Amino acid sequence: MKNNALYKGTLQNIILKLLASEVKMYGYQLTQRAKELTKGELEMTEGALYPLLHKLEAEGIIFSEIQTVNGRDRKYYLLTEKGKRQQKMQEEKMKSYLFNLQNIFAI
Repeated sequence: MKNNALYKGTLQNIILKLLASEVKMYGYQLTQRAKELTKGELEMTEGALYPLLHKLEAEGIIFSEIQTVNGRDRKYYLLTEKGKRQQKMQEEKMKSYLFNLQNIFAI
């Protein structure tokens, strides 16, 4: 059952976690990794992903660098030091949230 609406509020956390685990990724790579990890349940659209990446970059949480791969420019995103701290803090909050949800839905 695909329900991207359930992921909507956590998309920033998902992006930060993916970047923390992979060091740097480009936009399409982020979408494909999320889809792979959720066995196709989460399909990030460009319309959701890129505005959020731009927002995170403007806030100094991520930065981008352009690299040429096979003759094409590719924009990679990386966490800043601020982003690494924020990702760890948000991950702890998400773990607590998920634990509490699990307890609620176990009854």
